[in-house]
Amino acid sequence: MFYEIEYDASLIPGVGKFVRKPKPQKIEEPEKDSIREHFGRMRDIARAHRSTYDFSRFFERRIQNDNAIIFYKQALFMKDFMDDYEGNTHFSQYFPYYQMMGYEQLRTYFTWRTRVRQGNIADISLSYAFLYLYELLANIGVADPQDGLDKLMLFWKRFREYNKSIDKYVLRWLKDYHIYYELPRTFKEFVDENNLAEHYPKLSGSDDSFELFCSISKYNIGKSTFFTDENKGMISDCFAFVMDRIRQDFEAAGMDFDDALFRPTRKLVAWKPFKDALFYTPVKPPDKRIILCENEIYICKNGEWKFSTIITTEKGRQFIAYVMKQMEATLRKIMKYRFKLTANTDMIHDDTIRILTKAGLFIEKIVPAGVMEYYRELTKIVITVDHSSLARIREEALKTQESLIVEEQLKEKTSELKPIQFTQQDRNIFADTANESVEEPAPVYDVWGKLKDILTENELRALAVVLQGGDMKAFADECGEMLEVLADGINEKAMDCLGDNLMDDDFVLYDDYKEQVKELIK
Repeated sequence: MFYEIEYDASLIPGVGKFVRKPKPQKIEEPEKDSIREHFGRMRDIARAHRSTYDFSRFFERRIQNDNAIIFYKQALFMKDFMDDYEGNTHFSQYFPYYQMMGYEQLRTYFTWRTRVRQGNIADISLSYAFLYLYELLANIGVADPQDGLDKLMLFWKRFREYNKSIDKYVLRWLKDYHIYYELPRTFKEFVDENNLAEHYPKLSGSDDSFELFCSISKYNIGKSTFFTDENKGMISDCFAFVMDRIRQDFEAAGMDFDDALFRPTRKLVAWKPFKDALFYTPVKPPDKRIILCENEIYICKNGEWKFSTIITTEKGRQFIAYVMKQMEATLRKIMKYRFKLTANTDMIHDDTIRILTKAGLFIEKIVPAGVMEYYRELTKIVITVDHSSLARIREEALKTQESLIVEEQLKEKTSELKPIQFTQQDRNIFADTANESVEEPAPVYDVWGKLKDILTENELRALAVVLQGGDMKAFADECGEMLEVLADGINEKAMDCLGDNLMDDDFVLYDDYKEQVKELIK
């Protein structure tokens, strides 16, 4: 209830009187607007921040930082909000965010965003589009950084059909996105997959890019006869695999691989991710170093980002040259390439060798082992069993069993076997062979120890027979085994460990592995 009071005129200028009207009137309570109330709670976040949000001073860094914090907190509050508003109110503002928007503008934006998330990307005022981009950069409304990148790319490709002015910002932010967030693919791979190379002409690759290391290596693998169109894909993948193993070994030894290879120039410049965007996240980024290409390095330490150009140390160039050449030499040997190649550790600087040795890192073993592991994975044969055929296989196996030697007879024959005794003449053969001049004796790696562990006693004895030039068929008969089964068992286990067979189809030991087999059967 209230009284209406009138300010009446008076004869004296500036003086009036109040007249109370006798009829009371009742104020009707306004109809509740849940959306307006929700917007009000969102605006309370800015009031609690106690910042002086001056829209006219958007260019000042302090104002931008405050606005970015407010935007992030409000965006989290509104991340699941959906609307269905029929109006379409224009909005134009530098560094837009919710606090500067009116009721109709907020409803216009969130209705448009609801439809964008449903796949309907329509034209709208450019400031609304940047507001949505800010949300994606901060990973608001996305499952993870990869999901955010996918949504960013989808929106950019669709919206640029209406307004290409977002290109110069999005193209820069895409690179920043790969620097700031952990993603499964490198920026180079992302650029190649999306045909964006023309926008990043100076990009030569990510930190383990084959092209990047080729540009700094003192060994030019591109001029090698082994580097053919057929092999270069495998060589590139093998190098990345080996580099990953080297990094793991360096980390296990408490060493930083990048420090040994790259060093920034003395002048480090402060760097801010997503320039010209309102970007803030309360999560402190981990310390890391991103070598984006040969001339760009980004370093994050204690949450602060720095940028610098990089130079490659001479020792680093020598080290990569050895790794690349040793990798190629091992690949040539595994693939039985007609021309051999030798990589000597003399290519590495003495200081580097000393540091590695002190840390227990023997690069002359790490690289070949990595190459063998890669090749074994590359050539691994995956067998898929059709379970529907198992019943038929069992039935056929029972029929076959009737034609085989009964178990008792097999045991009697096996019990009569005597272990092979090596004569002094056999030992002399081994000694003479060991003293032969070999161009490049292959060291025994851990993979050979693994092979010895999984070979059966009969398989080891069979290798001894083959090495002596004996009759493997007779030996297989004495053991009660089929010759082909025995040989295939040896070769399959060798393939698992070494990535190669030990014997050819005539059950003759390959010359490349005779020395290792001698060590194996001792």
